[in-house]
Amino acid sequence: MNDTIKLLKSHRSIRKFEKHEIPQELLIELVRSGQAAATSSHIQAYSIIHVTEKQLRSQLVELTGGQKYVASSSDFLVFCADMKRPLEAARGTGENVVSGMTEQLLVATVDVSLVAQNIAIAAESEGLGICYIGGIRNNPQAVSELLKLPEHVYPVFGMCIGYPAHDPDIKPRLPVEAVFKKNSYSDDAEHVNAFNLTMHNYYQTRKEGNKTSDWSQSLAPLFNQKLRSHMQEFLINKGFEMK
Repeated sequence: MNDTIKLLKSHRSIRKFEKHEIPQELLIELVRSGQAAATSSHIQAYSIIHVTEKQLRSQLVELTGGQKYVASSSDFLVFCADMKRPLEAARGTGENVVSGMTEQLLVATVDVSLVAQNIAIAAESEGLGICYIGGIRNNPQAVSELLKLPEHVYPVFGMCIGYPAHDPDIKPRLPVEAVFKKNSYSDDAEHVNAFNLTMHNYYQTRKEGNKTSDWSQSLAPLFNQKLRSHMQEFLINKGFEMK
């Protein structure tokens, strides 16, 4: 393994941060590293909101379900899928522009995810820690109003960035055989059963809080209800009509 692969395999979510600011020049370089990610047809359908005001950060803590590290991390970024800029650029050529396509929603969501992961890797290479905040989608309309996001722009997730103040264990991943398939899809039951045992042992022995659970049990609450059922109506109202 080279150093890049070792770095990728050492990822942990960091939720406790030192009170030490990230230099602005470094933060800009992280964003530039994010921009170097692949982008569909060079559309670059993303915007990143750097939330620096304490009051806004406090409000986002509440909107994301009380995740206090949204406020305590050195920096907090909100990653937005942004079709406004490319749509307006295309419209400016005089073309008859079609908006609201499902493909546009997918392209923008994939684009911003690739950018965010590049930033995460760049940050970790500099000794920083990160934590993705999917709770941004708990109240996407309120977040949009707070950050003044226009039509055709929606908040996909947030990211806490800062210098780690703890050293959590690396959470195991599924066996590679479960996700890396040859020529066609294959059943995963055997791998899932093995992974349940792996996760049970992990939860029993990890440094920061033990519990009795496994992978399947941790998934159950995510699928026994209609999770974030507001998202479809919100996206349609944002101009992502999914036509």
